[in-house]
Amino acid sequence: MVLRPLRLLAPTPAHALVEQWLEQLRGQLADPTLDRVRFCRETLGELAWPEYAAHWETAVSDAKLPLGTRLALSALDPRNVTLEPEYYAECDDAQFQRVKPLLWLWYSFDRLPLAGQNVDLGVRFRRLLAPHIFRRCGERFKAFQHVEFTFGYNIDCGDDVVVHRHVLLDDRGGIVMGNGVSISDYANIYSHTHSIVDQADVTNAVTVLEDGVRITYHATVLAGVHVGTQGMVGANAVATKDVRAYHVNVGIPAKSVRVKPNAPPGGSDRLSTTAERAVPIKGE
Repeated sequence: MVLRPLRLLAPTPAHALVEQWLEQLRGQLADPTLDRVRFCRETLGELAWPEYAAHWETAVSDAKLPLGTRLALSALDPRNVTLEPEYYAECDDAQFQRVKPLLWLWYSFDRLPLAGQNVDLGVRFRRLLAPHIFRRCGERFKAFQHVEFTFGYNIDCGDDVVVHRHVLLDDRGGIVMGNGVSISDYANIYSHTHSIVDQADVTNAVTVLEDGVRITYHATVLAGVHVGTQGMVGANAVATKDVRAYHVNVGIPAKSVRVKPNAPPGGSDRLSTTAERAVPIKGE
């Protein structure tokens, strides 16, 4: 076995700017009276359209500007866009409209030149937003670019969770992630399912990933599945049923092919209490 821990890099020349900007955002987000719509609009304005940021309202209504420019500027305000979850029947408008500006800021930031694959800034920026979106967010949360959510407010996240690029966290029915969970690139975690007869017949079910779970590249975990402690879903696998603790499940549908060598005696057949520690999903 070859251990290859991540390297520590020296600060970039823009380190001081990064620290000042993040500290400014941290202070704003800590204010319970913060107008999140304006916060989103002004932050995106500074980053994407600095020449119009100070007079956004005037620019949007300026008939001398091209219509496309005015439309693009209008989209800095989250009230001028619709996100897919807003169309869902069970969307809690009071909760969603509170997190929507931060979701729109998160998604838009990831598509700006400043973000791209700018790892340090991107991870720290998303780490600032997550506790204000999720039901619970533990310490040292790490998300890379282009992670997307359904509601966001139905996510319960432990410490040291890592979510890699282009992951979908569908928290429509609720997602619970324990400590040390790792979700690899292009994975999909679902918490709702549709009837095969009527697409409008939707069943929501809490999906649980216990401590130390790894969901690997391009894998899918379906609604209501419970992956036990240190369980692993292999690349491209589709987990349709519970995964036992310390088991490695692969294939479509995913089935156990081995038990991890670090499994304690008798510890590979249980599901632990991660779900019991979570805050219940509203309506359960």
